[in-house]
Amino acid sequence: MDKLIYYFLVLPISRLPLFVLYGISNVLYYIVYRIIGYRRTVVRNNLTCSFPEKSLAEILGIERAFYRHLGDLIVESIKNFTISETDSRKRMEIVNAELLEHYFNKGRSVILVGGHYNSWELFALAVPGQIKHTPMALYSPLKNKFWDKKITESRSKYGLHMLTVDSVLQTMRTQKKEQFAVIFGSDQSPRKSQLAHFTTFLNQETAVAYGAERMAREFDMPIIAGSNLKVARGRYMVVFTLISDNHCILKEGDITKGFTKQLEEDILSAPQYWLWTHKRWKHNRSEHKVDRII
Repeated sequence: MDKLIYYFLVLPISRLPLFVLYGISNVLYYIVYRIIGYRRTVVRNNLTCSFPEKSLAEILGIERAFYRHLGDLIVESIKNFTISETDSRKRMEIVNAELLEHYFNKGRSVILVGGHYNSWELFALAVPGQIKHTPMALYSPLKNKFWDKKITESRSKYGLHMLTVDSVLQTMRTQKKEQFAVIFGSDQSPRKSQLAHFTTFLNQETAVAYGAERMAREFDMPIIAGSNLKVARGRYMVVFTLISDNHCILKEGDITKGFTKQLEEDILSAPQYWLWTHKRWKHNRSEHKVDRII
């Protein structure tokens, strides 16, 4: 069944022009939001807790805008299966790649952190051809082996290396002469087994995975936040911001707090573009290895 869906539904839809796909997106908005109400309770609760100062009318306005954006994300993600490398770069432009190039010329690897904000899937396709570092993204394999293979092939077809945490660490320790850009998703709720720091994020006490900061300190890698901004429908730009380059002068947790704050600023500027269907605040401090607020 998975093969039939992929070859006879996903791929044919993926080859449609964008203006047709956005027509499908408009229909998806009514189906997903108005009819099915997909995770509407989760979204409403997340928005209400994140913006306690906003009225119900304002919350509903963000909610509706988010579901319209979600429809776009769905069709754009399908488009990514067949999009050309040239089109991916046109649709997502890195405006200050020179920040990374500065460290590349010094022979240093870097860590890039970002969140599920705007089109992170398109970023996976567009970034390799716009930076000099070898990009590696951390990921957890899907249980469904067919879709895990197809999605991994799609994300990596233009140069991104999709690796597990252990594989990334082994690569960093054995290939010390190569310059890597290690990509972390900073807004996923950490598993109970993961080290976590706690900070205030969107007005809520929030566990943030410590992996990016730990790697930055172990390998002395500058840590850079990528702001994924929407320019127009189907067009995005990435702006990099240096979070830390000299980690020894910072207290433990300051780096994590820094890139979390950058993501929060992006969300506050246009909240409809974050993935509000995610159950971000499902754990508390007592469940994690590090019981600390930063």
